[in-house]
Amino acid sequence: MSLREEILKEHSKTHTVYLANKIGPNQEGFDELMELFLGDEYRVTQRAAWVVSHCIDAHPWLIKKHLKSIIENLQKPVHVAVKRNTVRILQFMEIPEELMGLTAEICFNILNSGKEPVAVKVFAMTVLFNIVQVYPELSEELEISIEEQMPFCSAGFKSRGRKVLKALSKI
Repeated sequence: MSLREEILKEHSKTHTVYLANKIGPNQEGFDELMELFLGDEYRVTQRAAWVVSHCIDAHPWLIKKHLKSIIENLQKPVHVAVKRNTVRILQFMEIPEELMGLTAEICFNILNSGKEPVAVKVFAMTVLFNIVQVYPELSEELEISIEEQMPFCSAGFKSRGRKVLKALSKI
């Protein structure tokens, strides 16, 4: 059975973990998964997103050769699961300097959007905070983006926002 067929077979955490374990630290298997994740089949990309996330949790080095592709993929209209899992992954990655500008632009767009889910926004906030460590001149823009939303946002956003604002005040 192909990986695509396996992904479409079932959508559960058990099956997702099974597929991630099956791929394991195998770069070729992960590359095949990334082709599905970056593809244009709505249901396949959605389900592949969760598997990608589990693979990266266990074997973070697998994503390095795909960083540019996943960041550029965020510029397209993608399933929210793809966006959420991509930005979640980026929180924990060392983003190469040549991709930081594009990543910051995308994450500011996500953070300042009125239609993104809270999880995607807070992951973007963390990615931006990580970028501010390299480009402190972006700290004021990040601070303003967070503060403008604090009175109207969810508890999850407020919690992450307070932590990031506190950390920004020390920069």
